[in-house]
Amino acid sequence: MTPGVDFALGAMVLLGLADLVYKRAAAAGVPAHHFLMAQAWWFAPGVVFYGLVTGTLALDRSLLWGMGAGLFVFIALYNFARSLKSGAVSIVAPIFRLSFTVTVALAVVILGEPLTGWKLGGLAAALAAVWLLLGGDAGAARSAGAARPALAQVLVAMAAMGVANFLYKVGALTGGSPATFIAGQAAAFLPLATVFAWKVDRGSRPSRVAWLHAGATAALFLVALVLFFESLTLGEASVLTPISQMGFVVTAMIGLIVLREPFTARKMAGLALAVAALACLAQS
Repeated sequence: MTPGVDFALGAMVLLGLADLVYKRAAAAGVPAHHFLMAQAWWFAPGVVFYGLVTGTLALDRSLLWGMGAGLFVFIALYNFARSLKSGAVSIVAPIFRLSFTVTVALAVVILGEPLTGWKLGGLAAALAAVWLLLGGDAGAARSAGAARPALAQVLVAMAAMGVANFLYKVGALTGGSPATFIAGQAAAFLPLATVFAWKVDRGSRPSRVAWLHAGATAALFLVALVLFFESLTLGEASVLTPISQMGFVVTAMIGLIVLREPFTARKMAGLALAVAALACLAQS
């Protein structure tokens, strides 16, 4: 088994749970810019507290790489939120999820990570699982031509998130700690999210519901990102990033088992391909 897979799987589960909380916040009417700002204000002190408790927070170059990741994460989430205003979520979400393909390409081209048969098979299965579980709305597809700005925005979001995840691998290669790198990310993301929220409505005041959901998401993200960073200190980004980014599998399973959503043949095929992708990537 590829080193670091256990950490990547843990990150995958927690990111899937974070997605579920995010969806519940959206269903409760929480504006995206309020949610991002509240999440940033929970996340930043959380990562500093984690670093102080573990004694791993330090001023080194991984902090700068983390700040770079924070910038790209903000670009990704900002453009993703904008794309959802005019684009169909059944088209926009699957494209955004494909950010791991950008990370894989960068890892192969820049870091020289190999492309094995197992890895190619896993990536192909992961791409098919994304399409089956998150796409396929025919009505939305017919209207895609009327939402070209949304397509451009989500492509920017996908590329930016792929770069951010690649920077996690670069940060791991510097020998820095997860706390230092993620603190750098928070240091860049917090002011950007706050300024953007205030710019949107001239005095952003997130509701109590927004703060509660954002707090839960920040906690899940913090642990997930620590696990993701730790995984990248052990293994290849072209293997571990796709695994960690398949949290939509967890969301889909919760929807089927807990929320009693319809279990269609499409979802069954998507889950089967997701499991196959995880198995192939773990063996690559």
